[in-house]
Amino acid sequence: MSVTAPVRRARVAVAALFLTNGAVFFNIVPRYPQIKADLGVTNAVFGTALAGYPLGALLAGLLAGAAIRRFRSARVAAFGIVLTTIATLVLPFVPNWVAFGGVLFVVGALDAIVDVAQNAHGLRVQRLYRRSIVNSLHGLWSVGAVLGGLMGAAAAGLRLPLAIHLAISAALFSVVAVVAYRFLLSGPEDAERTAEAQDPAAADGHPAAPAAAEGHPAASPVRGGRRSFAGPAVRMLAALGVLAACGALVEDAGASWGALYLSGLHADAATAGLAVVAFQAAMTVGRLTGDRVVDRFGRRAVARAGGVLAAAGMGGALAVPSIATALIGFALAGLGFATLVPAAMHTADELPGLPPGTGLTVVSWLLRGGLLLSPLLVGLVADLVSLRAGLLSVVLAGLVTVVFARALVDREHVQSR
Repeated sequence: MSVTAPVRRARVAVAALFLTNGAVFFNIVPRYPQIKADLGVTNAVFGTALAGYPLGALLAGLLAGAAIRRFRSARVAAFGIVLTTIATLVLPFVPNWVAFGGVLFVVGALDAIVDVAQNAHGLRVQRLYRRSIVNSLHGLWSVGAVLGGLMGAAAAGLRLPLAIHLAISAALFSVVAVVAYRFLLSGPEDAERTAEAQDPAAADGHPAAPAAAEGHPAASPVRGGRRSFAGPAVRMLAALGVLAACGALVEDAGASWGALYLSGLHADAATAGLAVVAFQAAMTVGRLTGDRVVDRFGRRAVARAGGVLAAAGMGGALAVPSIATALIGFALAGLGFATLVPAAMHTADELPGLPPGTGLTVVSWLLRGGLLLSPLLVGLVADLVSLRAGLLSVVLAGLVTVVFARALVDREHVQSR
């Protein structure tokens, strides 16, 4: 069935939210050196303040489901971005590192809730498309992160006062979010599921019920198309949480440790910085092209192939250490894990027996827990053995993904019976 114009507009609108969400925070990151200098703190103290962001995200992330049920995903995502930009306006005026960490705590908390809401709404739009689109949305988040980083770097290079820079960022991205809100889907969060449960073939653009994944209980049309499967749902959420944590670990490895690893291979500063560029560029390409690959081969096959690709790529880079092999290894890890987190989020949102937004909230929370713990674990191994040994965690994450990929919902829909 053809996709209607309102649904196409909703896709563009939610894509704009993903891009904006990525751009808001990464506008700040290039200004960290200036903020650190203004605060007059050591690296250790500054790092402690930075921990406020993931800590806020971790503690507030579980509130996202309740917020979505109360206000709906469209409103939470769009106006949550506006609130996030307002919170960033406090950063130029913080008097000390404690206040700086406190503002980052608030920004991280808001970002966690926005992240769940925009994914929930993106998955609503995806059901109307009857094919995967969520990977391209995550790809646009990566594009937004690059855009925000370039804006922040340009502002720093021009020595634009931080207050003026963040005011421009807040005004620009708030306008985008508010305009996008006008074109998002209306109605209850379960509107698409309810329609397909009542008559899968009736509503134009509505998908049939998803196929039961290996280990997934099949849902019957009770309570809006869902039955209660508390036990199996908890086990599935645990498996999906493992997959999300693997994705978080690999993303953190590329962002936090790539430059340090290349520096240990005697790369100069400019070359060492290419590690995260190689990782993010490959991941962005993988996400922008991932929907067609997932539609053709299924989520499980793509996740397993990606796990093997990442494990082999990084394993080879660590076995034969050089600047070239390291860059290739990080690129293959980014490409291999490009679709894993979106796939885990999609499956969590389709679990039967859970209120709208609950599965997505839990998996997103576990992912952020992985982002908080990953640098600590890799750093510990690096101190005890070496960073080369610590990056074996990427290889392990790839192998674990191969095993746990069976938990993913494989296809968007099955043939009517």
